[in-house]
Amino acid sequence: MDTRISFLLHDDPTAREARELLSRCVHCGFCTATCPTYQLLGDELDGPRGRLYLIRQLLETGKTSTGTRQHLDRCLLCRSCETTCPSGVNYHRLLHIGRHLSGALQSPPLSQRLRNALLRGLLPYPKRLGAALGVARLVRPLLPAGIRGKIPSRRADARLKSYSSHPRKILLFQGCVQSAVARDINDATRRVLDRLDIECLTVARERCCGAVHHHLDAEKQARKFARHNIDQWLPLLQEGAEALLVTATACALEIQEYPQLFDKDPAYQQKATELLQHCQEIGSFLFQQDTGKLKLATPHPLALHMPCTQQHGLRSADKVIELLSRLGFDLRLPDDNHLCCGSAGTYSLQQPRLAGKLRQNKLQALEQTGAEIIASANIGCLLHLGEKSRLPVKHWIQWLDEFS
Repeated sequence: MDTRISFLLHDDPTAREARELLSRCVHCGFCTATCPTYQLLGDELDGPRGRLYLIRQLLETGKTSTGTRQHLDRCLLCRSCETTCPSGVNYHRLLHIGRHLSGALQSPPLSQRLRNALLRGLLPYPKRLGAALGVARLVRPLLPAGIRGKIPSRRADARLKSYSSHPRKILLFQGCVQSAVARDINDATRRVLDRLDIECLTVARERCCGAVHHHLDAEKQARKFARHNIDQWLPLLQEGAEALLVTATACALEIQEYPQLFDKDPAYQQKATELLQHCQEIGSFLFQQDTGKLKLATPHPLALHMPCTQQHGLRSADKVIELLSRLGFDLRLPDDNHLCCGSAGTYSLQQPRLAGKLRQNKLQALEQTGAEIIASANIGCLLHLGEKSRLPVKHWIQWLDEFS
């Protein structure tokens, strides 16, 4: 896709980067067939190829429009198109650039700017989020039905357990939203790893992985979070902790892509690359371990929703499927397993109609497997599906902890 940059954007380095990325697209349209929003809306401009045409038009004219912004914002950034693309187009990076340039050329509506500022100021900070949810639960009956459903119920306190000290030690990332609404996921992880004689360490001063800011066009703040976390984790890994484990696939993907945030900072890019060698999502880590102590006595039918960040970002879905089968689960994969559930970070809050339809389709497919429980591996998917599911929805590490 040949692109000539408008003189209005000629000095913008991201515009030149986008031109290079666009040059890989050969217009084949394979991506359109696997795009969730195109399947829902049937509009070429709501598919990957159409959005690339809009980004190209933006670069060549130096102009944007409300329509362009709308089509770009409807993208889930699920990366299903990247799995399909035979030319290796870095679509998610192009979308980030397209949204950024569109916002710079034409300021988004005030309501959108305020909503994004609220999300950036709340979600990455567990104490703020926890306090806000506490107030929201008190006034839940007074809130509109659509908002009431978004407020997760208070979880029961996790069952207490004293953990032994083991020679093998890992760092267990706590996460921001997950530590505020679902700490039992990491508690289950501690118990499972303790049975494998692996000790989980936590890093008190770590912060949000940066994904929220990164996807809401605040890359500078995302980089600040990343730099801080690298400085906290890397010395401990260098001192002997064997891995940084992450139980939320979206966070794992963000951390594994830290090197891309520091393309203009060689010192931190090198540190991020070193960290990359140690960072693993929990499924990939357990896949490499002797898990004989965890095998289920009785097979349990389990409907598995594979997060987009796992299958299209981390590209580790096969490992998790093999792991859970090896552990003794009767694994049930839904039809169209490659399609997004609609959570997609903050997407379900920004595009509730489309997110709701995608969730409806996903839950129907999961229920049709005949399993009586649902599992996933990302906090956003778990909350989004759990809001409307008739079946219990948990992280698969929680089901493993319960049944093994």
